[in-house]
Amino acid sequence: MKPLCIFIALFSSLAAYSQKEEYVNDNHLRYEDYIYKPYIKTVQLYESTWEFSPPLIEFNTAQQLQLSFDDLDVDKKQYSLTLVHCDAKWNPSDLMISEYLQGYFDMNIINFSFSINTLTKYTHYSVLFPTQNMQLTKSGNYIVYVYQNGDKENIVLSRRFMVFQNKITVVSNIRQQIGNDDQYAKQHIDFNIINSSYDITNPYTDMKVVLTQNNRWDNAVYDIKPTYTAPGQLTYSLDDASTFNGGSEFRYFDTRSLRTYTERIKNIYKDSSSTYHVELYPEESRATKNYIFYNDLNGGFLLKNQDTRGNQDLESDYVWVHFFMPYLDAAPGGNFYVLGKITNWKLDKSNRMTYNYQRLGYECSLFVKQGYYNYIFAFLPDKTKAGDETLVEGNHWETENDYTIYVYHRQRATYYDQLIGIKKFNSLKK
Repeated sequence: MKPLCIFIALFSSLAAYSQKEEYVNDNHLRYEDYIYKPYIKTVQLYESTWEFSPPLIEFNTAQQLQLSFDDLDVDKKQYSLTLVHCDAKWNPSDLMISEYLQGYFDMNIINFSFSINTLTKYTHYSVLFPTQNMQLTKSGNYIVYVYQNGDKENIVLSRRFMVFQNKITVVSNIRQQIGNDDQYAKQHIDFNIINSSYDITNPYTDMKVVLTQNNRWDNAVYDIKPTYTAPGQLTYSLDDASTFNGGSEFRYFDTRSLRTYTERIKNIYKDSSSTYHVELYPEESRATKNYIFYNDLNGGFLLKNQDTRGNQDLESDYVWVHFFMPYLDAAPGGNFYVLGKITNWKLDKSNRMTYNYQRLGYECSLFVKQGYYNYIFAFLPDKTKAGDETLVEGNHWETENDYTIYVYHRQRATYYDQLIGIKKFNSLKK
C-alpha cells in the first residue's frame, strides 16, 4: 500500500502543479492588470491628457482613457476591446453589459503604426475610450480587456480603471505611526468622509473603502471600517490597517540614450542578433542606511528616446536591462522581485529574481522600451500577495509617496458598487 500512496500523492501534486501552470498560461480573464501574450509589451493606460495620470476618469464627463501597447510580432492584427464592470474588490459585478454600457459593447483598435529606425521591430497600437458610440452608464471599477481576431477567448491583455463621482468629500491626514519602532518606518493615514448631502444608511455594511500607495494593488488595503460615526461625517483613525511601509525613494535607471553611459549604467552592448543590452551597476542594500530624499516617479516611468527627435512611440528601441543585487545567501521562504510600473506592479515569474551562487547575489533581466524607469526590490514571502520592501530597501516615515482613497457605496436595492468619491494626496505635499 505504501508505494501506491506515494504514487497517488505524487500524481496529485503533479496534477495540482499542472493545473496551476495551465491557469497561468491559458486565456481565462483575470480581473487585474495582466499580459497574456509574450509578444505584447509596454502596455499603458491613463487619463488621456497626461501620461503620468492613473487610469481614473470622472463619470459623465468628456474625459477619456488612452490605451496603448506594442506587438513584437511586427504584423497587423485585428484587436478589439470590451469592458467588464467589477465590485470594490475587483470581482465581476452582477450587472449585464447593457446595464453599464450604452451603444456598442466592443470597439475595434484601428490606430496602429510600425516602428521606425529601431533594431527591435514592433507594431504600436493605441485607442481612446469611452466614445460617443461606447458610453459608460455606471461609476465604479472596470476591467478593459483586449482580444484578438474577434475571439473573446483569445485575450491579449487586461487593465484596471476606475470611474468616479463626487458624491462625498474625503479629508485626509498622514502622520507617523504611533508606538515602538514603527513610528520611524511607517506612514499612517487618518481621514474623514463628509456625506452631509448624500445618504449612507449603514456605512459598516453598505460602504467599502480602499487605500492604495503609489497606484500599487498588491499591497492595497480593503474594508476599512469607520472608527466613529456622526450625522454627515464618518471618521477613520487609529486603525492599523491604514498603515503602510514608508519604503525609500525608488531606484532608477535611464536608457533614454543608448549612446551615453548615464549614472546607473555600467555597460551598453549589442548581441549577435543586434539587440541592445544594458548592464546596471550592482545594487546595494539600503535597509540600514539613513533616509535620502530625491525626486522620483513613485515607481512610474517615462518613455523617451533622446537619440532622435522623431515619434517617441515609434522610434524608441527595446533593450535588455540586467539587474544584479549582491546578497550573501539565498533568502528562505520567498523570492525577490523587480517591482514597479516597469513590471506592471506584478510579482510573477517574468520579474522574479534568481540567485546566482557564483556571483553571490540575485539577478534578473527585463526587456523594456527606452526610457527613464523607477523600481524597487521587493521580497514576496511564500503564500502571500503583497511585496515587502523592508529587507533591501528599508523603511522611513519621511519617504515621499502618493496615496489614493477610494470610497465605494452599494445603495439599497442595487447590486453593484458605485465609486462615490476619491482622494489623491502626497505624503509631503500638504
